[in-house]
Amino acid sequence: MQKLVAENRLHTVCESAHCPNLGECWSKGTATLMILGETCTRSCRFCAVQTGRPSGVDWDEPRRAAEAVAAMGLRHAVLTSVARDELPDGGASVWAATIRAVRERNPATRIEVLIPDFRGKRNDLLLVLAAKPDIVNHNVETVPRLQRLVRPQARYERSLELLQRVKQEGFPAKTGLMLGIGEQEEEIASTLTQIAALGVDILTLGQYLRPSLNHLPIDRWVTPQEFSSWREFALQLGFRFVESGPLVRSSYHAEEQVI
Repeated sequence: MQKLVAENRLHTVCESAHCPNLGECWSKGTATLMILGETCTRSCRFCAVQTGRPSGVDWDEPRRAAEAVAAMGLRHAVLTSVARDELPDGGASVWAATIRAVRERNPATRIEVLIPDFRGKRNDLLLVLAAKPDIVNHNVETVPRLQRLVRPQARYERSLELLQRVKQEGFPAKTGLMLGIGEQEEEIASTLTQIAALGVDILTLGQYLRPSLNHLPIDRWVTPQEFSSWREFALQLGFRFVESGPLVRSSYHAEEQVI
């Protein structure tokens, strides 16, 4: 897997975000490709992806991503990206080109995308959706009270608006939250209720793990029993599929979540 990624000059969120499931997923021959480079313009305090000013846009990246998906033989490909707020369209045109390239090279492969918020610009989101991904994921990450602390350049309301638009355009929608970063029980319940009211289909809940001493500290360790309870709560709210557990991440077992 390392050789395949390196040969195609690609990046994976598995490595860049220090995912705890890298060994399990890579041993199965699957990885989550991260497009638009490896440098993010945002400085979320939970994320290990490097922050800075990216250099240009690689327009050959969509082709290489499509070739990597073919080489891995994926039936369900998950694509994500860094935030590129310095670009006029936030990278939406590269997103669309990548989805089309993967589809053309791998017509039988389902495509799940984990997208940024494009600063709330509706036309940028519609450009991505016009490429027809199969599942659209955008993570809320945490409860409203902690948004500015956890992801200072994002907005909770903006994320909800994006998920609502995804559903209005007729796409399956997915989102996720980290637990154990300082939220309270009633805040989790309220946030899940708000998200469910939008018609979001798939939910992931996982334990926040501190990537380094420069990131936010862990507030508490959430027990497997609590994760199970939140799964049942979310299903009762109307989510159609809920993946909930300590090591769950956005793309963990994504191929099993297809509705």
